[in-house]
Amino acid sequence: MKYRVPLDEGLFLKRYKRFFADIQWQGQTLIAHVANTGSMKGVNNPGQPCLFSHTDNPDRKLRQTLEAIRSMSGAWIGVNTATPNAIVRETLERIVAAPPAEKFHKSWSHWHGYDSVKPEFKISAETRLDFALGKTGSDKKHFIEVKNVTLAEGEVAMFPDAETTRGQKHLQELMKLVDEGHTAEILFTIQRNDCEHFAPAHLID
Repeated sequence: MKYRVPLDEGLFLKRYKRFFADIQWQGQTLIAHVANTGSMKGVNNPGQPCLFSHTDNPDRKLRQTLEAIRSMSGAWIGVNTATPNAIVRETLERIVAAPPAEKFHKSWSHWHGYDSVKPEFKISAETRLDFALGKTGSDKKHFIEVKNVTLAEGEVAMFPDAETTRGQKHLQELMKLVDEGHTAEILFTIQRNDCEHFAPAHLID
């Protein structure tokens, strides 16, 4: 996936009130939106290079969005939680549109054969799941919930980086859907290139 808008590089100064970050850029301090509800543990390092996007949307109070921060070891870490969903959606739509004979990585092979991708699928009045894959003529679906992974210890990426009641709720909802005859998965998207393994952060949640 490529970003739809060019990114600028600045200096990450601090994050505050969860959704705000100060960025130094071209001699000025910008206030950027932080699209991440997690703690960003291990990523909030003042003085590190960062990447951010701009928008001309007049309805946005903050015209900049923090996209990535460079770790102390030099790896770029994607912090915008909307990015994994965009990556997964692009991949799903490509697979669904592909001819039956086309081969994909074994990690994605179970998505082949579906003919529809519905993002933000509503399963109840209170809950939406990131994606639902469907097949013509079948009422059974494959549900996907996407999680953004930024936390790491050494070469091991871990999730979550904070207690997540929302994540627990999604897990319970997916288990219920499986009991009803559907299939489901949680897809952990690791937005950093310095990890070779993944593990649950059981000491956090």
